[in-house]
Order: sequence, then structure tokens, then C-alpha cells
Amino acid sequence: MPLHAEQETIGKVTLDYRKYSGQDLYCDGEVENELLRIARDLSPVEYARVIEESKSWPILYHFSPLRENIVEWLPLKGTEKVLEVGSGCGAITGALSRKAGSVTCVELSRKRSLINAYRNGECENVTIRVGNFQDIEPELDRDYDLICLIGVFEYGQSYIGGEDPYGDFLKILLPHLKEGGRLLIAIENKYGMKYFAGCREDHLGTFFSGIEDYEAGGGVRTFSRKGLEQIFDRCGAGERHFYYPYPDYKFMTTLYSDGRLPGQGELTDNLRNFDRDRMLLFSEKAAFDGAAKDGLFPVFANSYLAVIGPGFACDYVKYSNDRAAKYAIRTEIGRKESGERYVRKYPLSEEAREHVRGMAAAYESLVKKYEGGRLEINRCRLEDSEELYAEFEYVEGTPLSQLMDQRLENGDTEGFHRLFQEYLERVGYNSDYEAADYDLIFSNLLIQGDTWTLIDYEWTFGKPVPVKEAAFRAVYCYLLEDEKRNRVDLDRILAELEITPEDAENYRAQEREFQKFVTGNRLSMAEIRDLTGGEILVPQKWIHRFQEDKGASRIQIYRDTGSGYREEESEFLEDPWQSEREAEFTLSLSGDVRRLRIDPGMEPCICKVLDMVFNGREVPLGKKGVVTVNGKVMKSSYVFPTADPNISLDLEALDRQAENTLSVRLEVVRLPLDMAEDMAASVKRFF
Repeated sequence: MPLHAEQETIGKVTLDYRKYSGQDLYCDGEVENELLRIARDLSPVEYARVIEESKSWPILYHFSPLRENIVEWLPLKGTEKVLEVGSGCGAITGALSRKAGSVTCVELSRKRSLINAYRNGECENVTIRVGNFQDIEPELDRDYDLICLIGVFEYGQSYIGGEDPYGDFLKILLPHLKEGGRLLIAIENKYGMKYFAGCREDHLGTFFSGIEDYEAGGGVRTFSRKGLEQIFDRCGAGERHFYYPYPDYKFMTTLYSDGRLPGQGELTDNLRNFDRDRMLLFSEKAAFDGAAKDGLFPVFANSYLAVIGPGFACDYVKYSNDRAAKYAIRTEIGRKESGERYVRKYPLSEEAREHVRGMAAAYESLVKKYEGGRLEINRCRLEDSEELYAEFEYVEGTPLSQLMDQRLENGDTEGFHRLFQEYLERVGYNSDYEAADYDLIFSNLLIQGDTWTLIDYEWTFGKPVPVKEAAFRAVYCYLLEDEKRNRVDLDRILAELEITPEDAENYRAQEREFQKFVTGNRLSMAEIRDLTGGEILVPQKWIHRFQEDKGASRIQIYRDTGSGYREEESEFLEDPWQSEREAEFTLSLSGDVRRLRIDPGMEPCICKVLDMVFNGREVPLGKKGVVTVNGKVMKSSYVFPTADPNISLDLEALDRQAENTLSVRLEVVRLPLDMAEDMAASVKRFF
């Protein structure tokens, strides 16, 4: 493109360069050339393969389809004018384009704008304004239905400057909304649970920066909910609503709201360190469970989606789009105009429409199967007029998984097994019927009084499934979700189900095949994290190892004054180590000490006496009877294939006086037991 050109068209996307300075002031370096190559040369259907093969955080971040989830759920009519500020490489531009009438993007970087244009080249309703926001802003329209700041608001200090850059940012933007319009801000919560648990601050890459209120400085700021509301108040923003993307807004799989907050046991997907190493200071799931129980989830949610303007009738969204396209769906809980709540499942691709239609047929077949039994099937109807979705009745109740957790936490083992037996009885009714739900996991059953309702039967097949197979899968999934559940007596359950170890392994293999069937052999986000993510560092293990190391390397001294060595009269030396392997110490010994025992550690080791001087004279280590050990001698070293190595010195065989001094210098190398045993076995005789 000539530098003087004011406009460029790529595909159907228009790029406007009238305010572009000619230089990209914000750039991630060489990786952006690779992003541009992918967007220009590859089809979106190839992105999943490229993400898996590249094992690259930038490629995952910019091209994962899950990035669109943060806006895909918005109930737009298709006529709205949208302004996307800070559109970057276009991760959400395409989703906005498909849902709205027109999309105007503002982006500082020309290269990122090109990436956006190439990847969304079929979007004829997209215009990208390239240049500094403050230069472009005066020319922007003032009747937008929706303004999006996705991962942008935190940079207000850099964009706007001044004493109140964040409030001023909103003061500049809000006049561009039409009456009744909405401004969306997706941003991390500075007090997000993941930061307390040991994730680095997303922008600075440092630990606890937001929690410490950015004491070290930096040009970025995220906020608590209260902090955001204070900014909204300062700039005169009126109505506002908060939504809670989980695990965060970048790769959101679930969206909560004040109308539908998470319950205990729901927040299990917490290891999301795709770009950096992280610590793991505690169980985020357990901490989230406690916060949810005490009504504190809005305080500790990892991210916010703040809406200035009217809220939405949708209270909850769950995405299942890390699957094969023909099974990709969105589940939504919302409110009708009458106030009645509903649950709806929408296809996220043309291929998935048949999958959604099959849910109504599954309902009919399961109702027939359980007729006369004690398991209710959540009512389902299919809507296929303007938009296709399966609508389910909103059922109140407590998940069976939560009731089971309560039994375990209370130590009520028999109560747990009574629930499990009732589960077997209810779901196993009419087990020979030619239809069965393969996904009869405990969290899919809601309990209210004596009524058990199956709320999700997406994976219903036209063939019977043995109840023990369904039950094994339910237990298997239950245990995988939370380590605390490992207190379940699995052997007892397998015995009750008459499942052999061979059966169990076959069922596990079958489950792996099922997951491949659902994902279309695509990698899950957990698997991608393992490929692209940093390490998970567990300080508790370091501390334990340090304590173990410290304990294992302690040197213990016993004095025998005639009644033998006695544990209660022994002592541990205070910091004798001069280096990792070398210890040096001097002991004062009264004349009544007949023998002295030195334990050079608390685990198998090889020990070399570098120096041993008693009352100014070298101890004759080779003289028979002077030194005995409970190991074996290898030339000038002792090998101890025991966790209680000891060296005994007979002081009566030396020049003992009324007051004595023993100076010792040792080199000690700890060994694995099997290695110490092998070394000791090669020595012919004990000393």
C-alpha cells in the first residue's frame, strides 16, 4: 500500500488510514509477522490445527475461537451499530460482525489491523479506523448501540493520560452511545482468585501486583468491582450491570451474573497459565466453593464484564465449543418477559443444528424409558422458527454431586453410599430399554425433596447402556473433578457394581474414546495448556522438600557415659554445614564420656571423614576398635544403606582427659536407598 493512500480494502473489509501516523507504536515483535501469515494464507477452519501444532501462546491467544465467547452470547437483533475500540488482531470482530448491522473498529496498529482484515475478510459490514484513538474519536458517530472495550480499559492511562484517565476515557466514549445503548468493558479483577492463588498479573507478568495496588508502578491498571463502580460514578455513568466470565474473559467458558451466581462445585477449571509459569498456593476450587457459599464470588471473580446501560435478560451462559463443530453448543439461562426462567441450548455451527434437534427426540425416548420409575426427565421443546434452540424447563434443586460432597465432608460414609444406591435404583430403571443417557453424571441430577430430575441428557443414544457402566462413568467423572473426593472408597463401589479391574480399565478406555468422539480428536484447553503453558510451581512442595532436606541433613550427637546411647540425651548440631556437602564442628566432651556417636544424616548416604582431631591429635580411623559404623567401608569413606547412619568413636581407646575437644570435618552425599544398597553390597566386610 502506498504511504499516502487513505484507504485500503482487503476482502470486504475497509481499512481507513486517514489518521494513521505511518508508524506502529505498539507491536509484539516478530510474532506479528507469523500472525499475519496465518490470517492471510490460512482458512479459519485451519486455526485449531495451527494452534495445536505451534504450541504458541500468541497464536492461541489471537486465533482461538473461544475468544469470541465474551460477545457471542449478546442478544443482538442484527441491525445494531457497534464501535470496537482496540480491536487488535480481530479476535472478536468477526463475532460482532455476524451479530450486528455494522462494526467500526479503532486500532492503533496497522499490522494488527491487517491481521484483522485478512481473518475477517468476508465481513462486508466492518470498517477499521487505523490510528490513535484520540485523533479518530472526534470523527466517530454518536449513535452507537454498543461500544466494546475488550481488554482495553486497563490501558486508559497510556491512551488518555491526565489525573483521571479512566474516568476521562468513559467521559469521552459515553456521548457516542445512542439513548438506551450499552458500553461493555471486559477486564481482569485485580483481586481475582487466581492472583491470590499464584497466577502472575496478566499484563506485568509479576506476582501480586494488582493485589498490592500496583505499588511497583507500570502503565496498566485493573480494578475491583467497587473500583470500577467508583469510576462509573465519577464520569456520570448511570445504570450498570456486572457479569462474571469464568475462568476469565479471554477464554470464557461460562458467564455468571448477579441473577445466577455459581454454586458449590461448579468452578473446577482453574489452571489457566497459558503464557507464564504460575505458583499454586492453594486449591482455587476449594476457595471458590467457600466464596460461593458465603456470597463472595463477585469479589473474587477473575474477570468482569461490566455493562453500562440496560442489562440483558440472560443470567447465565455456558459454552461447549471446544468440541467438534457438529456438537458445539451454547447453553443459556434467562428470563422471559413474564419473569419465568428458561434453559435453552443453541447450535454454534450449521453442523450442530442436528445435534440440538436430537435433544427433543432424546426427551421423548427417556420419558418412555422411565415411565413408572422414580426419575423425572426435564421437559424439552424444540423451537425452530426465527432461531433454532431446544428449550428446557428451569428446575430448582441441589445437584446430587453437592449432596454427596456434604456426606463426605461430614464423614458420613454410609450416607454417601445410600445416595449412591438410590442413584443406581433410579437411573437403572428399565435398563433394557432401547435408549439410554450416557452422561448420567451426578451433577446432571437435581434433587428436591423426593424428586430426582435429570436436567441434561444431551448424549442420549438409541441403545441400552448397562447401569454399572453409567455408574462407573459417573464416579470416574466425580473423582476427577476434585481431589478431596478421593476419600471415596472406590473398592467398595467397584465391588457393589461387580466391576473387575479389567472392566474398569475397559471403561476408562471407552471414556477416552468418547471424549475423542465429542472433540473430533481436537485437543482440550487443558491439553493445550500443557503444550503452551508455563509450569505450575507448588511452593508447599518446595517447603516440604526444604524441610525434608533440612531434617535429612541434620547431624545428631550421642554421648555414652556408661549407660549407653540415649535418644533423650542426644543433641542436634546448630548449622554445622559449610557448604551443601561439607560439615565442620567442634565438640567439648567431659572426661566421663566413654563413647561418642555421630549420625551424619537421617537418610542413606556416603560419608568421608576429612578430618577428625581429638585433643590436638588425629584420630587413627584405621585402628581396630577406635571407630565402628553401621555401614560399610569403601577405602576412606563409609557407605550407609540405612536411614539411621552412625559413626561411633571409642574415646577410651584414645588419650582421654578430664576435659576433651573433638574437631570433625565431614563430606556427606545423600543417596537413594537402592543405590546405597548396591554400593554396600559391593564391599566384602563390615567394620
